[in-house]
Amino acid sequence: MRKLYVLFLSLFPSLFLVTAAAPAHAADNGSWSVYPAASQIAARPYFYLSADPGQSIDDKVVVTNKTGRPLTFRLYAADAYNTARDGGFAVRTVAEKQRGVGVWAKPAKSRVTVPAHGKVTVPFTLSVPEGAEPGDHPGALVALDERIDKGDGAVALGVQRAVAARIYLRVGGPTVPAIAVEDVRVSHHQPLVPGLGDSGATISYTLRNTGNVTLNPKVELRATGLFGRTLLARELATIPGELLPGQRVRLSEPWQGSPQLDWGDVKLTASAKDTRESASASFFALPWLVAVALGAGGAVGTVLFVRARRARTPVV
Repeated sequence: MRKLYVLFLSLFPSLFLVTAAAPAHAADNGSWSVYPAASQIAARPYFYLSADPGQSIDDKVVVTNKTGRPLTFRLYAADAYNTARDGGFAVRTVAEKQRGVGVWAKPAKSRVTVPAHGKVTVPFTLSVPEGAEPGDHPGALVALDERIDKGDGAVALGVQRAVAARIYLRVGGPTVPAIAVEDVRVSHHQPLVPGLGDSGATISYTLRNTGNVTLNPKVELRATGLFGRTLLARELATIPGELLPGQRVRLSEPWQGSPQLDWGDVKLTASAKDTRESASASFFALPWLVAVALGAGGAVGTVLFVRARRARTPVV
């Protein structure tokens, strides 16, 4: 049978912690790390770069080998995006099409061998094209171990590992922060018998960055019932720490103890620096047993009404 191969990309801080010996905030998977070369002032956690269209920047990236044997890496630049699952920071694989930093940044070497317990510094040039759109263009420099760690069995799981140093590039020009909340939905989970069992709901929505700068969003949730009663009001915690330009993430929020019988609205308000937008959806909570009883009552009433009309209709 064919084997399944997976690229495992390590992006600090989502997966690994920094060891004491590594530079502050270096991307690290325990075997190797990738980080910007230190400036004359101090070590840098990531590449924070700015350039105008048509301008080029020269910088250096460091790849450190923490193992007892030499390691060879494929070194490439990649565009960044938000993952659909939780909005985490991720980068394109070497096989995917690149459009921004993944095209503009060119390491001096595409492959580098790092000696055991050693490190190699590689220069790179980032050339912003004349027609580049202003705003933020996030990406990364990736050190990929092209060896495939093969699993056992008929259906083996092969893993390629990679570590990336983030690049936060801002291209000069007008910046437009803008956020949107879209497609708000409420799904209820009701007990069969009213009052016997817990009720809950799931509020799902899409958070989208419609501007050209990276946002650090906040989302507030407010639910109201009949007569404007406040049922729920809180700031959500499970949102992306960074929402990259042009990216959208589908998120959900549990609502424990939602009303078993009510009619109202759920409103989500997303905000970031210089931008704020809201969207809402109506809901109607009704226990299953009540819904079945109402449906059965309606059906019986319809039958009785039809029979009564037939009884009053004269036969010709």
